Amino acid sequence: MKVSRFWRIAPPAVAVIVAASVIGGPATSASAAETLLSQDKLALASSYENSGVPPAAAFDSNAGTRWSSNASDPQWLRVDLAWPSAVSKVVLQWEGAYARAFQLQTSSDGATWSTIYSTTTGTGGTQTVAVNGFGRYVRMLGTQRATPYGYSLYEFQVFGTSGAPATGNVPANPPVTGVTPSTANPPHAFFHEFQANCAVSRSTLPDDPIVFFGQPGASHSHTFMGNTTTNANSTLASLQAGGTSCSAPGDKSGYWMPTMLNGTQEVLPVGPQVIYYKTNLIDYTSVRPFPLGIRFVVGNPANGAAEFMSQSYEGWECGESYNNADIPISCPNTPDTQLNIRFQAPSCWDGVHLDSPDHRSHMAYPVNGRCTAGHPVALPMIEFKMAFPVRGNLSNVRLASGRGFTFHYDFFNAWDPATQAALVNHCIVGGLQCDARGFDQAHPEKGAALGPDYRLP
Repeated sequence: MKVSRFWRIAPPAVAVIVAASVIGGPATSASAAETLLSQDKLALASSYENSGVPPAAAFDSNAGTRWSSNASDPQWLRVDLAWPSAVSKVVLQWEGAYARAFQLQTSSDGATWSTIYSTTTGTGGTQTVAVNGFGRYVRMLGTQRATPYGYSLYEFQVFGTSGAPATGNVPANPPVTGVTPSTANPPHAFFHEFQANCAVSRSTLPDDPIVFFGQPGASHSHTFMGNTTTNANSTLASLQAGGTSCSAPGDKSGYWMPTMLNGTQEVLPVGPQVIYYKTNLIDYTSVRPFPLGIRFVVGNPANGAAEFMSQSYEGWECGESYNNADIPISCPNTPDTQLNIRFQAPSCWDGVHLDSPDHRSHMAYPVNGRCTAGHPVALPMIEFKMAFPVRGNLSNVRLASGRGFTFHYDFFNAWDPATQAALVNHCIVGGLQCDARGFDQAHPEKGAALGPDYRLP
C-alpha cells in the first residue's frame, strides 16, 4: 500500500487586486436582525503569515483564532457565500494589527469588484458597518496598515439575505445535537485512514442526482464510481438496492466527478481508484462514521485557480510536475506515467442536515485542525486520488466542466452502517494506515476490520 501524506495547508493564493471607486461613509449599525451568511464558508486571502493564522480562521465564529496577512500593502481577505446574496451588514473584529484604510467589496465572479464601503480613518477594535450590496463574494481590501504588522482579523462576519434556493435542505433523522468541537489532544498518530478502492462503475452520464435530482441530462458529463445504479433519480433507497464496484461490498455509496476528455474522446480511470477515508483533525479519536444519506459536493465548477488550489492536496501532477492548478500542457510519454489529482473534502458537519441548498453549507473544513461551533461533528475526510491514463501532449485534455481547476466531485453515502463503523473505528480512531480491508501492514498484530472477502467477519 502506498504511503499517503498528512494533510497540509495549501500555499497562500496570489491574485490580482481589481481597482474600484471609493465610496461610502462612516461606520454605522444596521437596524435589522440579519442572517449570518459567512460562517465556515470557503475563504481566500492575498497572503497569510503562517499556517496558524489561515483565512478560514476569520469565519469560524471563534474569537480565539484569527487571520493575519503578510506585512505589506495592499492585502485582502474574501469569503465565498456560495450564492449571490444581499449583504446588509459587515462586522470586523480586528486584532491589534488593523487597517487604517480599507474597502468592503462585493463581486459576482471573484474578479470584478464593487465597493460598498470605504474609509481612510479605520479605528480597529470591533467595527460594525451597515452596507447595501449584492454578490456571491465579499472581501475586505486593506490599502493602508495602522501598524508595522500585517492585517489581522479575529472575525469577518457578513450578514444579509442568502440567494440560495428555498428547497434543498434535507434534515437528518435523528439530528446530532449537543456536540461541541473537540479540543482534546490524543497521542500522536501519523496515520489514521483506510481506503475505499472503487473502479468506474458504469457508462458516463450527463446526470447529477445531488445538484439536478430528477433531471436526467441536465448536467455536464460525469464519470461514476462505486454504486452501479447511480443516475439522476438516485435516492438512498435505490443506492442501497444497487451493486458496487468498490472492493468492500458494504460500500454502495455513489462517487462521481466530471468526465475527462482528450479532444472528443472520453478518458476513464483504469481499475480501482484510491478514495481515502482519513482525518485532518488533531483529535482523530473524535471522528464518527458518516450518517446514512448524507451527500455533498466537494469543490465547485465555478471556482478559479486560487479556490481550486486552496482545497486540492497537490493539484494536478504528472511526472515531475506538481502543484498545478490546471492540467499541464505536456507529460512524460512513458508507459508508467499518468495524470493524477488529489482533492480533499470538508470533514466537519453541522449535525442537522444531510444536504443543503448549495450542497456544501452543511459541511465545512476544519480550522487549525479543529471543527467549529457551526459544524461541530467530526466525520471522515474523503480524499480522491484519481489517475487518468493520458501522457505526452495534453493540450487537448480538459474536463467536461471546463479547465482543470473546475474539478469537483460528489459523494452520496450508502455504506452499510456496521461496515463503515468497523473501518472508521479500527483505522481512523485507532490511528492506523489501513487498506480496503482495514488492515495495516505495519501493525499486523492489530488485525483487520474486514475479512478476506472485504465483509464483516
